[in-house]
Amino acid sequence: MIYPEPMVAPMRAELTCLGVQELRTSAAVAEALGNAKGTALVVVNSVCGCAARNARPAVAAALQDGVKPDHLYSVFAGQDVDATQAARAFFTGYPPSSPSLALLKDGRLVTMLERHQIEGRTADEIAQDLRRAFDKYCATAATA
Repeated sequence: MIYPEPMVAPMRAELTCLGVQELRTSAAVAEALGNAKGTALVVVNSVCGCAARNARPAVAAALQDGVKPDHLYSVFAGQDVDATQAARAFFTGYPPSSPSLALLKDGRLVTMLERHQIEGRTADEIAQDLRRAFDKYCATAATA
C-alpha cells in the first residue's frame, strides 16, 4: 500500500534532516551504490511503528558522534517500490525486511540489521550495533 506523500513526508524528513540522501528511483540506487567507493549506510525506511520508535532514532543517535559512513542513503519500502527493490539487490543473502539497516563497503554488504533485530529493541541498543559496525568498517575506510 502506498500512503499519501503528506503522511510519509515527516518520516522521510527524520532521516533527510540528518544528511541522509533519499534514493527514490532504481536509477538513483544504481548510481549511488553501483560503483560505490567507501562505506554507505542504507536505511530501508518504513511507516511501521518499529521504524518510528527504533530504527530512525537509532540512526540519528549513531550519527551523533564518532566514526560515520562516507555516504548515507535511504529508500522507503512500500513508497518508492522500484528503488527499494534495487537497493535490496545489494543485500545478498537477506530476505526483504523493513525497516532494515545495511552497511556496504565498496558496494558490498558487510553488515545488516533486519526487522527482527530492530523490533523489540531500544533505539540505543540498535545505535550501539551501528556504532560498532561503523568503527569496524568505516574507520579503516577513513584511514586507508
